[in-house]
Amino acid sequence: MGRFTMAAKHHQTIAEMYETEAVDYEKAVTHYEQAADYFRGEESNSSANKCLLKVAQYAAQLENYEKAIQIYQEVASSALESSLLKYSAKEYLFRAALCHLCVDVLNAQHALERYVQMYPAFQDSREYKLLKTLIEHIEEQNLDGFTEAVKDYDSISRLDQWYTTILLRIKKQLNESPDLR
Repeated sequence: MGRFTMAAKHHQTIAEMYETEAVDYEKAVTHYEQAADYFRGEESNSSANKCLLKVAQYAAQLENYEKAIQIYQEVASSALESSLLKYSAKEYLFRAALCHLCVDVLNAQHALERYVQMYPAFQDSREYKLLKTLIEHIEEQNLDGFTEAVKDYDSISRLDQWYTTILLRIKKQLNESPDLR
């Protein structure tokens, strides 16, 4: 009877309040997840995906990378099913791959291969090329190359706060990891 949509909107509003006023991202994530479930129950997939993307964004910020990766991949694959939304899949795959890089390089390489199979046009994107370059620099322990690659990308496509935070975490790991060569 449409009551789930009302409940979902209330949960979304509560999540937004936790997000902006209380700045409690864990509680915001809980309410966004609840809203996404209710929206899905009403077949409102775009609203559900919007909430799930917020969950993934905060999960990554809270260093729960596995959850973020799973959500970004799920939303990307649903976007690929729609001819209108398939171009946004590139961003979700890029975000998922960055989360993989926060975990480890080998997982990121395997994920990139899977993403190219899912969405062949991803291989021609600037995001894919940046990821490949970052992986090379991480393997070579080349901190300056890593920084330069990010700066080059940022000079053309501005990186928002989320990307900056995740890339700084990857760089910090690179800085702290011992040189095994």
